[in-house]
Amino acid sequence: MEILRLLCVIITSMLLFYSQSINVEGRHHISKKQKSQSDSNAPNPVDVRVNEPSPASSPSNVVPSDPSYGGGSALNSDDNCIFDVMEYGAVGDGSTDDTDAFVAAWKCACQAESAVILVPADRTFMITSTIFSGPCKPGLEFRVNGVLMPPEGPECWPKEDSNKQWLVFYRLDNMTFTGTGTIEGNGEKWWELPCKPHRGPNGSTLHGPCDSPTMIRFFMSSNLVVRGLRIQNSPMFHMKFDGCEGVLIDQLSISSPKLSPNTDGIHIENTNSVGIYNSVIANGDDCISIGPGCSNVEIEAVTCGPSHGISIGSLGVHHSQACVSNITVRNAIIRDSDNGVRIKTWQGGSGSVTGFLFDTIQMENVRNCIIIDQYYCMTKDCRNETSAVYVRDISYRNIKGTYDVRSPPIHFACSDTIACTNITMSEVELLPHEGELVDDPFCWNAYGTQQTLTIPPIDCLQDGMPQSVGEAVEYTCST
Repeated sequence: MEILRLLCVIITSMLLFYSQSINVEGRHHISKKQKSQSDSNAPNPVDVRVNEPSPASSPSNVVPSDPSYGGGSALNSDDNCIFDVMEYGAVGDGSTDDTDAFVAAWKCACQAESAVILVPADRTFMITSTIFSGPCKPGLEFRVNGVLMPPEGPECWPKEDSNKQWLVFYRLDNMTFTGTGTIEGNGEKWWELPCKPHRGPNGSTLHGPCDSPTMIRFFMSSNLVVRGLRIQNSPMFHMKFDGCEGVLIDQLSISSPKLSPNTDGIHIENTNSVGIYNSVIANGDDCISIGPGCSNVEIEAVTCGPSHGISIGSLGVHHSQACVSNITVRNAIIRDSDNGVRIKTWQGGSGSVTGFLFDTIQMENVRNCIIIDQYYCMTKDCRNETSAVYVRDISYRNIKGTYDVRSPPIHFACSDTIACTNITMSEVELLPHEGELVDDPFCWNAYGTQQTLTIPPIDCLQDGMPQSVGEAVEYTCST
């Protein structure tokens, strides 16, 4: 192992010396040489890989709940397994482009079992958009103890790089992303683009393109652990998991200003068996958002706010099918947010949302504490359609606290044609944060059961099942 590491360091040092002898000043500009790992035209890493073996999969019905699950930590590894980016030419002064050093360290560590890529403390490293590709030997750890950041704003972003993503981890199995450091997104200048909501002249929103990079993306990977990091000020989504299996997220701090646009904290889509625990998220959009194709997701001991709450969706856009099942949110706090726990779907979609439990959630000055919105629309010209995502088997239990009286605390706006069914309410007690209740809870085509009296009373929830429920069978998802 030590021989492999030393060989990598020696070869990398020789290459860096050679490149510096050609152009001494080149390393101090915010730019990036063409690399085989990236595609400047599209964010999809599939287009740029040569070797594409599939990662090993974890059991699809297992939610990671223990730190030993999935990616093994190399915190106790022998020092021979540590690949310090400083030994590969990184400078860490916050302005030098350290991308080449990170790529070199990754390539060497990827070949060693239980290796640790170390981003040392007390330094700030700037790297450009990079895809860290697998497959790698098992037990790889990317440990950030310092500060890691992208170029500052759109004007400094290299033209040859994708402006839809920054750090991408692709086709990996049994990997840990951890550390005591900070991932800084430098998002301020991206948020102020005139194509962002209300950032144009006189508060307008100018027409785009308006691409901004997702900060951290895991794509087509399995058995992942993300733990302990501070992630802040992303230009767009802070962290995204797409096409993954077996994800453990624990003890994260994610933050951006309340009015930073489209800065979802954690977004997952087409991803199964996910555990999100013991984390604090404050941002300008959804605290946690769950997109189509997700199942077996557990969220526990998470504090959200200010934010747009914990959202399932939006689902069914452009007449698409969306299938989301077996989602549990428990022991959470949501404060000073536009929404609490929300399910949002577009008219005209298909599929189903089923098997949800929202249990023991404290609301503090939250608008729309409990909301199902099947008329979600980004403009004012969306029309009602006959098809819809079928929402059923949703349980709200022990949800208490205070709500912002500008909106009813409970809002069930279900499709005209496909009713929401089997909604269960138990020990729901929501009181005004200030003032008095303006509107009663709202229900439309919503059916379910009140196991206990709710505060405020939700008399609009209909008992039993609608006569037309059989028509919804065609909208459910195959198992």
